[in-house]
Amino acid sequence: MATYKRQRYLLMSTDPVHIGTGGYRLGRVDNSIVREPGTCVPKIPGTSLSGAARSYAASQYGSLRCAGQKGHCGKHEKCPICYTFGYLRETGEGADKKTTASSGVVNLFDAHVLLFPVHSMAGPVWVGTRERLKDAGFKIKAVPEGGPLPDDIPLSGGLYTWEREDDLNLGWLMLDAGPQVLVEAPKKWRSEERWQAIQDRTVLVRENLFGQVVNSNLEVRTSVSIDPERGAAEEGALFTYEALPRATFLLSEVVLDDYREAFPDADRLLQYVADNQIGEGGRKKLNERYERIKALGWKSALDVVRAGLRLAEWLGVGGMGTRGFGRVAIVGDPLEQNWGEEVWQ
Repeated sequence: MATYKRQRYLLMSTDPVHIGTGGYRLGRVDNSIVREPGTCVPKIPGTSLSGAARSYAASQYGSLRCAGQKGHCGKHEKCPICYTFGYLRETGEGADKKTTASSGVVNLFDAHVLLFPVHSMAGPVWVGTRERLKDAGFKIKAVPEGGPLPDDIPLSGGLYTWEREDDLNLGWLMLDAGPQVLVEAPKKWRSEERWQAIQDRTVLVRENLFGQVVNSNLEVRTSVSIDPERGAAEEGALFTYEALPRATFLLSEVVLDDYREAFPDADRLLQYVADNQIGEGGRKKLNERYERIKALGWKSALDVVRAGLRLAEWLGVGGMGTRGFGRVAIVGDPLEQNWGEEVWQ
């Protein structure tokens, strides 16, 4: 029987994040970032997360040939990287060319903006919407507790997690003072320092206003290419690009579709060696795999994904990595839900 499980990750950018659209455009900047088509709110595509997670997990496992699109070992029954993410492998040449492929058992979905940092005269605040927080598992309660929550947020107002009687300016936008609310995170994230630092600095606005706030407060930088002979800027090489700013909170999900139920953990590798006649060289390689997987503590494909995403806090995702962009940290442990269950654990 197949195993279905999903995990929900709360992420926070520790550097600006630039996931480019792959080309130039006429407009505010030369290099724009990927956005949701309906809301025009920036996001981190699942392909960017999946590619980074695979590469970083393969690096930790010590099998760099399994990190990219080509050259995989093609042994999903023995390799946790190929088993988790799948592979496409070509061997031979000409008429003898042969392609072998296997699909992975995990799906990594887009990371959507949950809370966005904005400068104000009251200091930094994090802007979100009631709908996005509720979908992520957060609870919104009235202050004092037990009081009524407003049915809707006025277009020119917001809900505040601190008591406020004056209007709040968000750059070009002035929000009317509104009622105070309590935003309560799911249990696994409630005690995290990164969440506690902003939980009393959160403003909830209407969904149709959220995209305007985000897009008008993105980080925009200017770069130029340097002529190595003169050590000065090259003429005509100036370009601008935008990015999600540091301390943006995002939400992403990972779904496990393990239809094989044969993840090559340490115990299964030992059993494989015991059940098959393997030469001395093959036995040595399998024992090396066993020691690596045992040291990493990988027992399922979700452990591989999490190990890869953990390293994104060091090495980042997306472009402009050599310019100090891209690092994204996991906040707390991921929420989990098994197939057939309604509650996130």
